[in-house]
Amino acid sequence: MAKVMNVEKQIWDVEGFAVRILHLDGRDVRGDRMGLPPYPFETPAKNDLSVEKWKATRFRQIYPGFEVDVVDSDGASVHGNTRLGTVRDTYLDEE
Repeated sequence: MAKVMNVEKQIWDVEGFAVRILHLDGRDVRGDRMGLPPYPFETPAKNDLSVEKWKATRFRQIYPGFEVDVVDSDGASVHGNTRLGTVRDTYLDEE
Protein backbone atom coordinates (compact mmCIF):
# COMPACT_ATOMS: atom_id res chain seq x y z
CA MET A 1 0.00 0.00 0.00
CA ALA A 2 1.18 3.50 -0.84
CA LYS A 3 1.04 6.95 0.71
CA VAL A 4 -1.28 9.53 -0.87
CA MET A 5 1.67 11.71 -1.91
CA ASN A 6 3.27 8.72 -3.66
CA VAL A 7 0.07 7.97 -5.59
CA GLU A 8 -0.15 11.63 -6.63
CA LYS A 9 3.47 11.39 -7.87
CA GLN A 10 2.76 8.12 -9.71
CA ILE A 11 -0.17 9.78 -11.49
CA TRP A 12 2.09 12.72 -12.43
CA ASP A 13 4.75 10.33 -13.76
CA VAL A 14 2.27 8.40 -15.94
CA GLU A 15 -0.30 11.00 -16.91
CA GLY A 16 1.76 14.19 -17.10
CA PHE A 17 -0.49 16.33 -14.91
CA ALA A 18 -0.82 16.97 -11.19
CA VAL A 19 -3.72 15.88 -9.01
CA ARG A 20 -4.90 16.41 -5.47
CA ILE A 21 -6.56 13.44 -3.81
CA LEU A 22 -9.57 14.53 -1.79
CA HIS A 23 -12.08 13.16 0.67
CA LEU A 24 -15.59 12.87 -0.77
CA ASP A 25 -16.54 16.08 1.05
CA GLY A 26 -13.79 17.98 -0.82
CA ARG A 27 -11.20 18.21 1.94
CA ASP A 28 -7.58 17.47 1.02
CA VAL A 29 -6.30 14.05 2.09
CA ARG A 30 -3.02 14.31 3.98
CA GLY A 31 -0.06 13.33 1.85
CA ASP A 32 1.36 11.02 4.50
CA ARG A 33 -1.84 8.96 4.78
CA MET A 34 -1.11 5.30 4.02
CA GLY A 35 -3.26 2.57 2.56
CA LEU A 36 -3.89 3.43 -1.09
CA PRO A 37 -3.04 0.94 -3.81
CA PRO A 38 -0.35 2.09 -6.25
CA TYR A 39 -1.51 3.70 -9.50
CA PRO A 40 -1.75 0.65 -11.80
CA PHE A 41 -1.51 2.29 -15.23
CA GLU A 42 1.77 2.41 -17.14
CA THR A 43 0.68 4.39 -20.20
CA PRO A 44 -1.04 7.77 -20.18
CA ALA A 45 -4.69 8.17 -21.08
CA LYS A 46 -5.35 9.61 -24.52
CA ASN A 47 -5.16 13.37 -24.95
CA ASP A 48 -8.73 13.60 -26.26
CA LEU A 49 -10.19 12.03 -23.09
CA SER A 50 -12.01 14.51 -20.86
CA VAL A 51 -10.93 15.08 -17.28
CA GLU A 52 -14.27 13.72 -16.05
CA LYS A 53 -13.93 10.56 -18.16
CA TRP A 54 -10.40 10.04 -16.80
CA LYS A 55 -11.72 10.40 -13.25
CA ALA A 56 -14.52 7.90 -13.94
CA THR A 57 -12.49 5.29 -15.82
CA ARG A 58 -9.11 5.49 -14.12
CA PHE A 59 -9.26 7.15 -10.72
CA ARG A 60 -12.61 6.28 -9.14
CA GLN A 61 -12.43 2.60 -10.08
CA ILE A 62 -9.09 2.21 -8.30
CA TYR A 63 -9.72 4.59 -5.38
CA PRO A 64 -13.37 4.32 -4.34
CA GLY A 65 -14.19 6.54 -1.40
CA PHE A 66 -11.95 9.33 -2.66
CA GLU A 67 -12.33 12.16 -5.15
CA VAL A 68 -9.61 13.77 -7.22
CA ASP A 69 -8.89 17.26 -8.44
CA VAL A 70 -6.94 17.55 -11.69
CA VAL A 71 -4.92 20.76 -11.66
CA ASP A 72 -3.16 22.77 -14.33
CA SER A 73 0.38 24.14 -14.09
CA ASP A 74 -0.88 27.13 -12.09
CA GLY A 75 -2.43 24.81 -9.49
CA ALA A 76 -5.99 25.69 -10.55
CA SER A 77 -8.66 22.99 -10.66
CA VAL A 78 -9.58 21.98 -14.19
CA HIS A 79 -13.21 21.68 -15.37
CA GLY A 80 -14.43 18.16 -16.14
CA ASN A 81 -15.07 18.89 -19.82
CA THR A 82 -11.43 19.90 -20.39
CA ARG A 83 -9.41 17.49 -22.52
CA LEU A 84 -6.35 15.88 -20.94
CA GLY A 85 -4.19 17.18 -23.79
CA THR A 86 -5.17 20.74 -22.87
CA VAL A 87 -4.20 20.13 -19.24
CA ARG A 88 -0.87 18.60 -20.24
CA ASP A 89 -0.17 21.55 -22.54
CA THR A 90 -0.31 23.95 -19.59
CA TYR A 91 2.77 22.21 -18.18
CA LEU A 92 4.63 22.46 -21.50
CA ASP A 93 4.10 26.21 -21.45
CA GLU A 94 6.06 26.35 -18.16
CA GLU A 95 9.28 24.98 -19.67
